[in-house]
Amino acid sequence: MKKSTASTYYISANGQPETELTDVQATALDAVPMHSDEHSFHILQAQKSYKAQVLEANFDTKSFRIRVNGNTHEIKISDQYDKLVKDMGLTVGTAGKISNIKAPMPGLVLEVCVGVGQAVTNGDMLLILEAMKMENVLKATSDGVVKAVHIQKGTPVEKGQLLLEME
Repeated sequence: MKKSTASTYYISANGQPETELTDVQATALDAVPMHSDEHSFHILQAQKSYKAQVLEANFDTKSFRIRVNGNTHEIKISDQYDKLVKDMGLTVGTAGKISNIKAPMPGLVLEVCVGVGQAVTNGDMLLILEAMKMENVLKATSDGVVKAVHIQKGTPVEKGQLLLEME
């Protein structure tokens, strides 16, 4: 029997307990962008129609504010890696200075925002990685200087692949 490779996501809406959603379930939704607004979608699920609009998106914290059929919802999304970090009692930013920036997930490099020798400060945008049709901004977690850039725009990357070296 073939082992399932579906990823599981944990969705919390309006502070309620998390609901599990696999990428297979997510891609089974019939979501069509509305022509008038790239942040609005028409969704069909279980023979029900929904109008959804992304009002705000914070990809760093994986939190979103969306309006569905006129009702606004605060959504937080996490995956098995976020859950593992949380279960281990770790939080982002507690590890101190990071010298190697690695891909948190497989994806495609859309933009490299820094070059070798460039000084960066905590929070500066380093690169944009597209994964699962979402743009993920990777930011500096501490002050430093870019020592090496191992990727370029358009490069496909695997999870854990070294992208940048910092000093």
